[in-house]
Amino acid sequence: MSMSDRDLVREQYRTEAHLETRLSVWYPTADGRDPATEALAALVDATPDAVLEVGCGTGAFASRIVAALPEAEVIAVDQSQRLVELTASRGVTAQVADAEDLPFADDTFDAVSAMWMLYHVPDLHRGLSEMRRVLRPGGTLVAVTNGDDHLIDLRREGGGEPLVTQFSSENGEQALAEHFDDITRDDLRTQAVFHDHAAALAYLESTPEDVEWALPAFDGSRDYAGHVSVFVAR
Repeated sequence: MSMSDRDLVREQYRTEAHLETRLSVWYPTADGRDPATEALAALVDATPDAVLEVGCGTGAFASRIVAALPEAEVIAVDQSQRLVELTASRGVTAQVADAEDLPFADDTFDAVSAMWMLYHVPDLHRGLSEMRRVLRPGGTLVAVTNGDDHLIDLRREGGGEPLVTQFSSENGEQALAEHFDDITRDDLRTQAVFHDHAAALAYLESTPEDVEWALPAFDGSRDYAGHVSVFVAR
């Protein structure tokens, strides 16, 4: 299974069900830091007049951008019609678009966000080139992704292996360096809380992996560590 297989990704996000299963378990780091909040702060620091979110999902982050930057033009895109509809229902300007062929002119935006989605782009460097193209000179890309050891304990207990992707904490900086000159990163150890065995198994089964998950039964709740990186590229 490839996380960037176009057909599998389209099916995965045809509805919001799988995404909401995964989003529901995450909590901040031990010192209270949340990756999305850190990403939002980086966007605000860029003082943009126009912001594009690529791969907007249900629109939760895009709506936070609108609230934090009320004077800015904010546009969100996703390849899923259903997710675009959900984003628009939050009052965000949203449209269907492919990350490899963004329907915007050169130098349109001051900032672009890509939240947990670059590992899904079939041609990663074409997608990054498109984001670079629509950014104005000096513009900022904020990209969030997971590391190879993200939820590794849960995955191994369930009979799986580390999920290694094309854009991760380990290789994301190298990929970005082919398109941007200045890159910073912030690594966060988030926490996933599963209230019971069924919730943990549902999480594992929410991704289209070729794995027969066999998570041993357990009573009560369990916590597992996540590994997330926030990249800021200019």
